[in-house]
Amino acid sequence: MSWLTLRTWTLRGRVAALCVTVGLLLTALGIAAVFTAAASNDRIDDVLNRTTPMRAYGESIVTAMVDQETAIRGYAISGREANLEPYRRGLAEENRLIGEIQNLLRSPGTVDDAIRASLRDVRARAEEWRTAVATPVITAVQTRGPEAGQALVRASSTARFDAVRSAIGRMQGEILAVRNRSADQLRNTGETLVAIEIAAAGIVVLAGAALLLLLDRVVSRPVVELAEQVREVAAGDFDRRITSTGSPELIRLAEDVDGMRRKIATELNEVREARSQIEWVNEQLKVQADELTRSNRDLEQFAYVASHDLQEPLRKVASFCQLLQRRYAGRLDERADQYIAFAVDGAQRMQRLINDLLAFSRIGRITTGFTEVDLNRVLADVAAQLEGRAGEEADISWSELPTVEGEEPLLTTLFSNLVGNSLKFRREGVLPVVRVTAERQDQEWRITVRDNGIGIESEFADKVFVIFQRLHARDAYEGTGIGLAIVKKIVEYHGGRIWLDLDVPAGTSINFTLPVSVNPFEETPELREATA
Repeated sequence: MSWLTLRTWTLRGRVAALCVTVGLLLTALGIAAVFTAAASNDRIDDVLNRTTPMRAYGESIVTAMVDQETAIRGYAISGREANLEPYRRGLAEENRLIGEIQNLLRSPGTVDDAIRASLRDVRARAEEWRTAVATPVITAVQTRGPEAGQALVRASSTARFDAVRSAIGRMQGEILAVRNRSADQLRNTGETLVAIEIAAAGIVVLAGAALLLLLDRVVSRPVVELAEQVREVAAGDFDRRITSTGSPELIRLAEDVDGMRRKIATELNEVREARSQIEWVNEQLKVQADELTRSNRDLEQFAYVASHDLQEPLRKVASFCQLLQRRYAGRLDERADQYIAFAVDGAQRMQRLINDLLAFSRIGRITTGFTEVDLNRVLADVAAQLEGRAGEEADISWSELPTVEGEEPLLTTLFSNLVGNSLKFRREGVLPVVRVTAERQDQEWRITVRDNGIGIESEFADKVFVIFQRLHARDAYEGTGIGLAIVKKIVEYHGGRIWLDLDVPAGTSINFTLPVSVNPFEETPELREATA
């Protein structure tokens, strides 16, 4: 595989190839370890569970043969049948031990054949001793008495019993040889397992080193280079082309980042052009703002003049006209009295217009600061103020109203104008009824002032809040036509909105909103949801 072909591999592919290679090597070592461990278990079984018990059984066979030989000598001397009991127990023990050794031996064709041959030799030698010595002595004692048995014992040689001992010794030697071979093989398998573990550790270390080298060459260094290029672009070098020599993923990432750089550079040029236009517009706005500031100063100067310089001569004109009316009423002709009345009425209306205009201009400009205002108390004050106009039979009522943040004088003016209009525009022969209600809607209060008066036609719904807008003749209802304009400005100054409800069968219904007072101890819907 060529280097160019390898460069086209993705990082995931390279890591996967490395992991697969390491996995195959570790699997091969694991299989070898399994077989080695199985062989080791066999050797441990030979040492602990087979050869060691066989050697112990061999020693016990020697003891059993000695018991038999001693019992025969004792029986020959005493002739008592009880002395043969150790012989019979020794014979039974011998057979049992030989059977145990046979059970521990494996199938033919293994190294156990030598032990098996030695075991057969032991059995043959023992049978020869019993045939040549033990059985004749027992027969002689039983038939001819102890003297005959003793004569046979003295006449017999110990060679046959020594042959038994020698056969048992050879068997023990074979068992020991097998044990030693198994111990040597066990040591070898242990060394093999250690070698396998060392090889596995070496493979893991090499794989880790290869992975670190791969990540350094394919990820770390290319990422550092890519980050350096990005920092240069971030520093203002938007013409710097971004490239990468790392893995295909990083190359594609560099291409995407470079595409983003080109797009940002293009949009930056557009932003610069737009900025120049905005700066020009800001200059124009600054000029207009300066002009507006100058206009506001002129307006305040006008308000000052209107409240002082115009009021004083107007009061003088009104005072002298009223003086003429009182002093010369009836002394001149009827037309002169009419002209004087026109002059007095015009001066008074001019005073009311100036005062209402000043009140309208002061809203939001001259402020006492927002405080918590109880609208129930405000309605009570308004009802008391309008008691003379309402009369004893008028019905002004309100439900439980909220406490809001605002300027109490302005809110008093608001309700005074609304309730006053309801009393002013009553229906002939119908006692006036005014209802004020409040309903919370999310983060604002919706307040409704409804009456049973003459109502407002739908085509005038957009005109009633316009300053100096009148819907009736001047001589039909008193007023300057600025009341609802003042109400609208007060509502908007408090962050609300106002509108006329046309879906009422009779009378007038005006709705407006005020923000809910922010109380840190009040459990809002958001707080209830957050703590649920």
